[in-house]
Amino acid sequence: MKFQPIIASLRKLTPVSLLCACIVVASLTAAQTRDVVIPQKLLDRDQASRNPIVSHNTFVFQDSTGEQATAPLVELSAMRKLRPAPAGKPKMAGINPALAKAATIAQERANAHSKRRCWRSVKEALLAAGAVDSYPQTALAKQAGDELVENFGFEKLAVTDPYEAPVGAVLVYDAKGAPGHVEIRTQSGFASDFSTPTPSKRKLIGVFTKA
Repeated sequence: MKFQPIIASLRKLTPVSLLCACIVVASLTAAQTRDVVIPQKLLDRDQASRNPIVSHNTFVFQDSTGEQATAPLVELSAMRKLRPAPAGKPKMAGINPALAKAATIAQERANAHSKRRCWRSVKEALLAAGAVDSYPQTALAKQAGDELVENFGFEKLAVTDPYEAPVGAVLVYDAKGAPGHVEIRTQSGFASDFSTPTPSKRKLIGVFTKA
């Protein structure tokens, strides 16, 4: 039989030699197996990473452990709220020096948090800088724009984005059932009775400045 020569050769080996031969054969077989066989879990993970599932409002993917995970998609309305402040500083060319000074005063006097005295703080900054020649009399912040135009020579700019307001401009916001909000555009953000790098989220009535 064809196995007899092999059996005869094995009989000539000592027990120790025979054991070593078996170990070598087993090691080579295992090594070849590791090179060829890819676990199904890894194949599934690779497939998922290349073909993620996107539903109407949920993103489904495989995490680092191979388990399925989900994450909510950000709607357009939410993305607008996440808009960061633009890099750099606003333009200073052509800015009324008194309004630029008012912005600096408001920034220096601002608190870390609002004390609900935004219009009062803006009034004091404008008066201290000489941007107005008397103390404004309106009580509500949302009335600030009308008074500044009628009594102090301000004009409403064709600006709808607070970030585009020039330094020293007064931004007036509306709020249903509330006094509204007023702030001055500064070189680093916006200031009233408190300072913030981002504008108010209230409805913008207008951006007001003077030559």
